Amino acid sequence: MSDHSDTLKEKKEEKAAEDGAELARRMAEEEEGINRRPKGFSRYIIPTLAVCWSLFQLSLPTLVMLESTYIRAVHLGFALAIVYLNYPMLKKKRFGLSFLSATDRIPVSDYIIAALVAFSALYIAIDYEGLSARSGSPVMRDLILGLILVIGLLEASRRVIGPALPVIATVFIIYAFLGPYMPDLIAFKGVSLNRFMGQMTMSTEGIYGIPLDVSATIVFLFVLFGAMLDKAGAGHYFIQLALSLLGGFKGGPAKAAILGSGLTGVVSGSSIANIVTTGTFTIPLMKKVGYPATKAAAVEVAASTDGQLAPPIMGAAAFIIAEYVNVPYVEVIKAAAVPAFASYAALFYITHIEASKLGLTGMPRNELPPFWKTFLGGFHYIIPLIFLLYELIVVRHSPEMAAFYAILVMAVIILFQEPVKACIEKKPIGPAFISSIRLLFSALASGGRNMVAVALATAAAGIIVGVVALGLGQLITAIIDTLSGGNIFLMLVITAMASLIIGMGLPTTATYIVMASLTAPAIVEIGAMNDFIVPLMSAHLFCFYFGILADDTPPVGLAAYAAAAIAKSPPIATGLQGFMYDIRTAILPFMFIFNSDLILHDINSWPQGILIFLMACVGNFAFASATQGWFVARNRFYEIPFFLCVTIILMRPDMIAPLIGLPHEQRYWTYPIGLVLFGLLWLVQRPRIPRPEEVRRSHMER
Repeated sequence: MSDHSDTLKEKKEEKAAEDGAELARRMAEEEEGINRRPKGFSRYIIPTLAVCWSLFQLSLPTLVMLESTYIRAVHLGFALAIVYLNYPMLKKKRFGLSFLSATDRIPVSDYIIAALVAFSALYIAIDYEGLSARSGSPVMRDLILGLILVIGLLEASRRVIGPALPVIATVFIIYAFLGPYMPDLIAFKGVSLNRFMGQMTMSTEGIYGIPLDVSATIVFLFVLFGAMLDKAGAGHYFIQLALSLLGGFKGGPAKAAILGSGLTGVVSGSSIANIVTTGTFTIPLMKKVGYPATKAAAVEVAASTDGQLAPPIMGAAAFIIAEYVNVPYVEVIKAAAVPAFASYAALFYITHIEASKLGLTGMPRNELPPFWKTFLGGFHYIIPLIFLLYELIVVRHSPEMAAFYAILVMAVIILFQEPVKACIEKKPIGPAFISSIRLLFSALASGGRNMVAVALATAAAGIIVGVVALGLGQLITAIIDTLSGGNIFLMLVITAMASLIIGMGLPTTATYIVMASLTAPAIVEIGAMNDFIVPLMSAHLFCFYFGILADDTPPVGLAAYAAAAIAKSPPIATGLQGFMYDIRTAILPFMFIFNSDLILHDINSWPQGILIFLMACVGNFAFASATQGWFVARNRFYEIPFFLCVTIILMRPDMIAPLIGLPHEQRYWTYPIGLVLFGLLWLVQRPRIPRPEEVRRSHMER
């Protein structure tokens, strides 16, 4: 009887895990752009459009020479057409109008809307010379098509991204017209319809601005590269490789999840897709070795969210940073390297702390994939990544050219990996080659679908950027200065909170664009007013980091819902635990605003950079110990301030050096003080280190 009940319980658990994984997979598919599944001939329309979009983008670096505005228009036209054909207006049937929520067919109305809105996006390219000639004096046709574009773009954004971005953009539009009637503090001279439409739809200062240009020329190719890696099977390879390396250590599956998610972050710029790729393997393994469901899911959330921080591919926003700051993309990689890798190192440390708290061990080696066999079995997935890094860092090609050549390498791998396997296994090569061609076209379609949300986010956020460019920049700086009382620290807190709140409803890229447009110049200017120099790169990375952290911020954090579905844990509790893990990331932006050494600003020495990185890691470890309540044993309340002191000393030597009479040039001599203090804390806690069996017994008694 007992065996029968155990069997039933195991079957129920397996069924629940399968249901959770399926829910997370559906969430990832929706984010990827797989929404409608029409039948008959119409099922080919959306993939064909996506493939054509990918082929158009691939033609730009070497084959087709087009003026930038034309590229942006075609890029946006493809995105809008795919959205209206792929996403129904409503998710559920309402008002008895089933066609508004149809997912098994494409209604005639959506064909018409898709064509009309796509034409309005292409209008700037179709009548480019005419629009240039009548700049500032649009005719009625210009205004009507401009209005269709603005409304169509906002509706498309609502269908794909949700209501938050269209609502924020609409508020800015209303403000642009009603500015003169606002209270004195936020009063604005306002704009006419002609000027508004000229700015938004007939120039490159609004919808067709820098964010959309970056999306069209650079981001698409990197997203396509990631889609090709994913379709080829790189995501599964990365997690198997991570397990073979780290699975046997204390809390090994959690550490493997972090490494696997970091590598998969190169493949996917989406936190949810990252969770589905790695979490379906690692979350059950974490639970198996003893992690509670909530903590297992939270580790995956924190690791997958931070995948967008890891160079060399840091999501779409990183490329926009390069354009806004007007530096080569390699400079963004350099600036982001120390904070990103210090953040990941601290997450490894946190999982070790959690394993120590719970008295966990690693997985038995006989249950793990063998390292060398795993490594060599998928080494061909690493070749395109090495090639991409070589192109970016050594040859110093532009990001779009580097991605283009990496895509060519990836295409060759996709075409030949199945025939080679068939040859080794002595199977027919012909069917394998046909399968590879299908896989290549599937990857091209996936790249187009994946880009829809990014393209719309950059275009819709361009409305907000355009309104700010109409003359709101100085006003926003004045408002932020008033709210913060001129205190730069308070201003940073306000910016961080605003990023987290806005980011709950927006994708990372849109959050960054909105916050960077509103606050990055203000951070630099208000810092200058207080005789404090803030590098522009620091200000933009600050907005970027908090935009990413919003992905797992309760109560909305979709990444937490996806991981919770796999782990069968409460989503809100998972989000809160994930955010607690991410606090170690949240302090980094504050640190590099005040200490630009952390973004290697004006630092070109490898030894100096490595020293800064190592000390940042140890400082982040100390902060993690303070916030997680554990170092090598459970903390006592009086030890926490000392851990925080270690953090400050190792991350802000520029602040400590003057206090002990050292000039700024000798600030690194404060590092030994922090290291000695950290060592003393280890000596104090060493006698209290519990034995693993005692910890496990304690948890079982609870």
